[in-house]
Amino acid sequence: MARRKAPRRLLRPAARRESDSRAVWLYGSHAVRAALVNPARAKRRLLATRDGLAALEANLARLSPNARCAAGQVASELVPRDRLEAVLPPGAVHQGLALEASPLPAAGFGDLMEAARPRARAAIVVLDRVADPQNLGAVLRSAAAFGASGVVIPDRHTPPESGALAKAASGALETVPLVRVANLARAMEQLKEAGFWCLGFDAAAEDSLAEADLPDKAALVIGAEGAGLRRLTRERCDLLLRVPIGPGAESLNLSAAAAIALWEFARQA
Repeated sequence: MARRKAPRRLLRPAARRESDSRAVWLYGSHAVRAALVNPARAKRRLLATRDGLAALEANLARLSPNARCAAGQVASELVPRDRLEAVLPPGAVHQGLALEASPLPAAGFGDLMEAARPRARAAIVVLDRVADPQNLGAVLRSAAAFGASGVVIPDRHTPPESGALAKAASGALETVPLVRVANLARAMEQLKEAGFWCLGFDAAAEDSLAEADLPDKAALVIGAEGAGLRRLTRERCDLLLRVPIGPGAESLNLSAAAAIALWEFARQA
């Protein structure tokens, strides 16, 4: 009987080494795969269980040669499940994969506006306050799903890049620009100067999103659940809209409101 050939490895094995304190650990199949094929992401090493690595390499084999080449530059190490879990937060849903990587280079606000300028129709999500990395990740995922140009958040009091954020974004952290700005009100003024209408979302607004004729260039400005938009942010909005919901709830989660707003913007295209 002929001996079965071992599958060709797309990822190269690596020797053990110490982690860099500046690095982040990304985990989960979608987050890890997207980071591996992102040329802007500096990757260090991949820890994987046997099943996790087999599934990852099967997925990578279906991608383009350039993507496979980018992923193949990463050192991989087969480890037992308990060793992989030792580098991750308790309860992390890792699917047998953990990638040590450098944080992404900071995305520029000017670059975001320049990229959106030639588009006939463009949406940018502006989050006034967001504290939960999973909420922010969910907004990035919706932004990717509905073709938003990017997400803008304040630099202070917002979640840093992390495995939890990347996991919730399901790969979108690698593809949707996440721009941090020092002054959100000033950024909104710059968006308006670039031709964007700033549409603020408020549960008490008179005008409903369902009845609004949305502009071709829209900054969808959303505040935290409960607290809502801050005064300076609200004052810089061109129009306030409410997401129509039934009497069973007072407001929507920030990420749910962002998804509905993006869906409506895409629907009107």
